[in-house]
Amino acid sequence: MLLTKRHYLAGAAVLLALVVGVGAVTLRDRTEQVTVPELTPIHVTLDQAVTSSQNRPGDHFEATVSEPVVIEGKTVIPQGAKADGLVVDAKHSGRLMGRARLQLALQAVEVNGQSYDVRTESRPRIGRGHKKRNLLWIGGGTAGGALIGGLAGGGTGALIGGPVGAGAGTTVSLLTGKKDIKLRPETPITFKLAEPLKVSVKG
Repeated sequence: MLLTKRHYLAGAAVLLALVVGVGAVTLRDRTEQVTVPELTPIHVTLDQAVTSSQNRPGDHFEATVSEPVVIEGKTVIPQGAKADGLVVDAKHSGRLMGRARLQLALQAVEVNGQSYDVRTESRPRIGRGHKKRNLLWIGGGTAGGALIGGLAGGGTGALIGGPVGAGAGTTVSLLTGKKDIKLRPETPITFKLAEPLKVSVKG
């Protein structure tokens, strides 16, 4: 069988298509390491609740990256990437004194099926103080007790009613004074890298 010019051209076209196809697959599968600088923010939303009253240091929590991390036009950490977090510190609120504390940090982030360890800066969240509120409850109880005592027994009743009212006010603050920190699912949190992170990105 004699090969004509048409056969040669057809063979060349097939060979060129194969070369282009192999090159495209190679470029698509090629990866490069991109460095995410220190202090780069990583925005996430919680997948579960985290509270100062129930969680303890060492507990893990899951989160989802809510904004992509883009470095020099390349998406290094995509939106929707899964992240693993760690409860660094947790202290529940006292009823009459002692503020709640909750300190979280990211421990790992998953990109293209690969998990990368991360270190992030971690600032504690401090619960609100309740001294003023307790004083109002105790003070209000004292006044109420004095008023009730005065109506019941004149001047002597007022002296007796005051301390009783103060006790009642303290009881109310004991029942309602705790101010724990409660982060619900989908709560947005921003962490900043404490050191650079190298991530393999597909070309």
